Amino acid sequence: MSEDRKPGWAQRQGLSLRADCQRCVGLCCVALAFAASADFAIDKAAGQACPNLGPDFRCGIHDRLRERGFRGCAVYDCFGAGQQVSQVSFGGADWRQNRRMAEQMFAVFAVVRQLHELLWHLTEALRLAPARPLAVELRLAFDETWRLAQGSPESLLGFDVAAHWHEVNGLLLRVSNLARASVEQPRAEHRGADLVGADLRRADLTGASLRGACLIGADLRGVDLRLADLTGADLRDADLGGADLAESLFLTQSQLDAADGDAATNIPSALSRPVHWLPPSH
Repeated sequence: MSEDRKPGWAQRQGLSLRADCQRCVGLCCVALAFAASADFAIDKAAGQACPNLGPDFRCGIHDRLRERGFRGCAVYDCFGAGQQVSQVSFGGADWRQNRRMAEQMFAVFAVVRQLHELLWHLTEALRLAPARPLAVELRLAFDETWRLAQGSPESLLGFDVAAHWHEVNGLLLRVSNLARASVEQPRAEHRGADLVGADLRRADLTGASLRGACLIGADLRGVDLRLADLTGADLRDADLGGADLAESLFLTQSQLDAADGDAATNIPSALSRPVHWLPPSH
């Protein structure tokens, strides 16, 4: 059987890695904790339903989240884990039925969300031409991660997701190195760097490693970020006006949603331009 015909690989084409709130039971609105801050208007404990969550599992202020002080909710992305846990792992069950099931569902959601984020990155890696030498390993990693995400609540709760994440992340790092190798040296190394509020408008960040970098409030206007690895980079309030991220590596929708940009910002075709971004400045 060819790699393309393996069940997990074939079924990835129909796998939803985007949140579908219509098919979820409001898991992110209950399972997650948040504290009153610039991102959240109130404190909420894990397992406690947000007061904005309605009986139909819909957010009562979904179209006004930023205005009402819930920017953190506006940028959160479950990568489709919400509907996976609601409809597949628990077969459409309502977490309000009993406390024990609710606690189990919330714990499973945390695991599946991590698996779905890996699936998102693996899908991107498989589309990168420089990653072709790793195609077999990537497809095996995708199939295994997909299989794990389909598991029973018991199997998911007993699974060491941190170890799996570490293993797959190592493979994704190899993909990053292959893709970034096409950029002439030197390539900036800012992995895990503290770049809060930094003015990077004149920095050469083509092919840079920005994995896990803290770029809160950084000025990246007009910066060329092609082939820059943005895995886990914190882009909250970063100014991406006119920046070129079309070929950035491992960028997610939530990172874009947390940042500021404009109509001149070039983004990957798989992602959507955030509605709060401004028109280009003149």
